[in-house]
This record gives sequence, C-alpha cells and structure tokens, in this order.
Amino acid sequence: MPEIAWEDPFCGEGNNCFRVGVDTDGNAYIAVGGDEEHYLTDSIEALRALIRDVKAGKADHLL
Repeated sequence: MPEIAWEDPFCGEGNNCFRVGVDTDGNAYIAVGGDEEHYLTDSIEALRALIRDVKAGKADHLL
C-alpha cells in the first residue's frame, strides 16, 4: 500500500463525506465515507478536474 498523506475529511449535507490524499509519486486518491482502505486513485490533475466539476454542480450526483 502506498504512503498516502490524507487531508481532513470534507463533508457535505448528510453523509456525503470524502477525503483527498496524495502520495510522493504524484498520484491522487479519494476515499469516500472516511474509509482510507478502499479508495479511488488517479493523477492529481484528474482529481482536480473532478473536484472542479463537483463544485460547478456538474458531477454532484457522484458523491
């Protein structure tokens, strides 16, 4: 398992909580519901694009 530096959880309405993390190889991670053992991984730029879309209301159904 990679060494991931997790940020504090971000929680929206209800139970829509997730954590964002990065590793030293430039990969980004999203853990949903505070479960850091089961996460999605992609490049940091892909994660930034996802977060921008969520904030813009384009992908809020994913969370």
